[in-house]
Amino acid sequence: MQEELNRLKARLRRVYDLNAISRLLHWDQATYMPPGGAPARGRQLALIRQMAHREFTDPEIGRLLDALQPYAEELPPDHDDAALIRVTRYEYERATKVPEELVTTISAHLATAYQVWTRARPDNDFKLVQPYLERTLELSREVAMCFPGYDHIADPLIDAADRGMTVATLRPLFAQLREHLLPLVNAITAQEAPDDACLHAHYPAAEQLAFGEEVIRRFGYDFTRGRQDQTHHPFMTKFSVDDVRITTRVKEDDLSEALFSTLHEAGHALYEQGVNREYEGTPLARGASGGVHESQSRLWENVVGRSRPFWEFFYPRLQARFPQQLGTVPLETFYRAINKVERSLIRTDADEVTYNLHVMVRFELELELLEGTLEVRDLPEAWRARYEEYVGITPPDDRDGVLQDVHWYGGLIGGAFQSYTLGNIMSAQIFEAATRAHPEISDEIRQGTFSTLHAWLREQLYRHGAKFTPAEVLERATGQPLSVEPYVRYLRRKFGELYRLGSALTADG
Repeated sequence: MQEELNRLKARLRRVYDLNAISRLLHWDQATYMPPGGAPARGRQLALIRQMAHREFTDPEIGRLLDALQPYAEELPPDHDDAALIRVTRYEYERATKVPEELVTTISAHLATAYQVWTRARPDNDFKLVQPYLERTLELSREVAMCFPGYDHIADPLIDAADRGMTVATLRPLFAQLREHLLPLVNAITAQEAPDDACLHAHYPAAEQLAFGEEVIRRFGYDFTRGRQDQTHHPFMTKFSVDDVRITTRVKEDDLSEALFSTLHEAGHALYEQGVNREYEGTPLARGASGGVHESQSRLWENVVGRSRPFWEFFYPRLQARFPQQLGTVPLETFYRAINKVERSLIRTDADEVTYNLHVMVRFELELELLEGTLEVRDLPEAWRARYEEYVGITPPDDRDGVLQDVHWYGGLIGGAFQSYTLGNIMSAQIFEAATRAHPEISDEIRQGTFSTLHAWLREQLYRHGAKFTPAEVLERATGQPLSVEPYVRYLRRKFGELYRLGSALTADG
């Protein structure tokens, strides 16, 4: 069996490397590529993705998996070889259901659509990108229809990102969370908002980037195996375990933009840098799911990066870097500013309490698009109406409305947004488990030390890569299945203290 296993790994490494080349082309497109390069880049991405799909769906991989199945069945389920065969089988069977021609068509189309979006958003021109979005919707439905047997057309797209999740499981979960969030949002926004003017002085870009890099080095992000660049929409990408890159977006009149984008993407990168090196070149060498990945970006960005202990250490350093802007601003004023809760338009700028309402708007709209109950041409108006209903605010234009997220313009419609809320829910549950195992973590954060937290996450979560399903990963790390209760507790405690809310809204449970 070892010879067959080695053959399988050799084939998988070719697929892994082709996918890495594809991601490298996308990284360049999103960072340094001139706009004129879009048509050629579309062809290049389509070619590489076609090659990767053809390589992975080669019948020889199916033959090797069949030959190795008896070996896998003899092993304990948590053995690395058993996991590799199991996960590869799952992904192989999914990949072989999608025609190569469709993969190629999608790659070329999305590369062009993304470039059109980069022009449409600043120009507030939804009609420019509308035909591309209509085509994306057609292609998204085509992909979904490749997977019969699901109850909802969005289910196979959701399952690809968050295995085991469906519309039927997510809708009640989100409804339960919304029931907790709306009273909290209403209670907080009924009060006078904190003054966040201190965040909107002039902050030179180079100093912002330097401070963010100082923080994530302390987190444990390894710059010998990564780098940070600037882009329209921040993201993390991985070319190998030893090349995990992040991007951020800088606004010189908004200190929080680049800083918290950096912390967020570093959370993703810490996960990928922590994957077991033995998994390199295989489907195990990545995060367990979109939701589990988001749990790490939100844990480091919010649960750690917006906490009071964190800023007790870092705020004097930030003041030293920006003495004119922050030298006379008390810590409490700054802390309240970065945790300001308000009904806002932009998801990526949203506070912790309202953020998930932004996600729910997108999740429901994309379900309606896929179901055919909402037309793309009606999407801007539907967006405005849903924002008024859920967030309590109406976008004045499409730039800060339906055009604000890259997801539908650079990817398929369906299967992405639910990961953000799942990640928020998991982040609190995982951090609770970490501090239960190591009560000293909060004191260490207060001292600017993150080694215990990082080591626990690496041992309990990161090193396993995609070896286990998302549900298994969460239960192994926390001892509990997915629950909104730790997240609700976290929000009530933190914002109950910040906004001095009554016990009815801040009680645990």
